Amino acid sequence: MFLKKTKALNYEERPEGKYPYIILLHYTGMQTMAEAKERLSDPESKVSAHYLVDEDGTVYDLVPEDKRAWHAGVAYWKRESDVNSVSIGIEIVNPGHEFGYQLFPEGQMHAVRCLCHEIQSHYDIKYVLGHSDVAPERKTDPGELFDWDYLAEEGVGVMPYPTSEDCQKARDLVRNDFEAKKLFDLFGYNPMAAHMDVVTAFQRHYFPQVFHDDHSGKSGVACEETMARLIALSRIKEV
Repeated sequence: MFLKKTKALNYEERPEGKYPYIILLHYTGMQTMAEAKERLSDPESKVSAHYLVDEDGTVYDLVPEDKRAWHAGVAYWKRESDVNSVSIGIEIVNPGHEFGYQLFPEGQMHAVRCLCHEIQSHYDIKYVLGHSDVAPERKTDPGELFDWDYLAEEGVGVMPYPTSEDCQKARDLVRNDFEAKKLFDLFGYNPMAAHMDVVTAFQRHYFPQVFHDDHSGKSGVACEETMARLIALSRIKEV
């Protein structure tokens, strides 16, 4: 991981008593890295992130970790609506769904892993989330092509491995929309967000296979496989 210091102006002090316990991952969603870097450093844009990771693995240090960057926007996670104050934001260069969404290169993923490990050594990080997790009605990043499995295998976040008991419980839940929604709410998603958007956000992170052809029709649907993964994750303390 090659680190470059780059000054950004769009940040402020974290409120007293607030500390980062979320790592929040984004894609830049812009056509070039230069555009993304300029926007994140432009005081007129009113947006920023703590770090920017280029496709070649270069990491740009934009905002000090102890400061509150402006990357989450209107967001929510587990009863916290001021996500910027409790998170460290990492922007990952990728054109996103609007400009030709693509796989994240191996070197870039390696840099993200190393950066997350470094952040975890500084803070008690409880959640590693995507922007779509905390803003399911507005955001899709970093999306279904992001290699969450790789990060989880390397100790950054977790991925679900449902047991047969989880699968049995899931079969019961798919017949009870109220209880299914309640489990997503308890897991951390915004209870005021549209249920389909929440399910889709969950799938982008924890069940990206639904966006492949062999799972056609399951995107946004709280199917048995989706619910089994949610039940498995609900048994894990840190997600």
